[in-house]
Amino acid sequence: MPETQLNQPLKKGDHSGDVKIVQEWLTFHGFGTAVDSEFGPATELCVRNFQTKYSLLSTGIVDMQTFSPLVSPLVTVQKRITPAADGLGALFVKYAQQHLMQKPLEIGGENCGPWVRLYMAGNEGAQWPWCAGFATWVLRQAAQTLGVMAPHPYAFGCDYLGGKAESAGTLLRPKTPAELASVKPGYMFLIPKTTNTWLHIGIVESVATDTITTIEGNTNENGSAEGYEVARRTRSLANKDYLIV
Repeated sequence: MPETQLNQPLKKGDHSGDVKIVQEWLTFHGFGTAVDSEFGPATELCVRNFQTKYSLLSTGIVDMQTFSPLVSPLVTVQKRITPAADGLGALFVKYAQQHLMQKPLEIGGENCGPWVRLYMAGNEGAQWPWCAGFATWVLRQAAQTLGVMAPHPYAFGCDYLGGKAESAGTLLRPKTPAELASVKPGYMFLIPKTTNTWLHIGIVESVATDTITTIEGNTNENGSAEGYEVARRTRSLANKDYLIV
């Protein structure tokens, strides 16, 4: 089923991918249960607890009245922001902030869950790191709102994005103070690995003298290897490449 639609009510005894989606969202909302596609007694209890929290009739059955608040964060991030006159970069940041407020994160395994599938065109799993998917999904969202072509493609790989930008003349490799000072909110940063490969990408939210505040997918606020999510971080301005937006 589409991620924000429910084709039929789900109840104890059901077994399907639809049940898995419900289990993911229950876990997202703090009612952690196994993400195994089996609607057993534990899932039923989590549904009842969720229904009670949201002042719904505690039936243990997932109908649309229950499903809608479960998936409301995914609906919220896709709502249109009314653009101002400050251009694509500023709108890009506003959309990134809209996503950040809903606290997207992995659920059910490495690079897994409904948020990863949103940003990665339905793909998920260990082979699908999603930092580039997140950043360029949000850029596309902003560009579509303005009715303009995004300056960088919706893509899943840092190396692909860096290579395309270099060919297009939209890759900034700052070497001087003046070049560093040209970095703006709404650019995307790339962490270099080698001259033509990169480790990670994110969105520049704001710029200070020698630091940037970022909004990134497939990261966390502490920079550790646990709990990958969309998070705000502070990084140095130097030693990075930038995609101009």
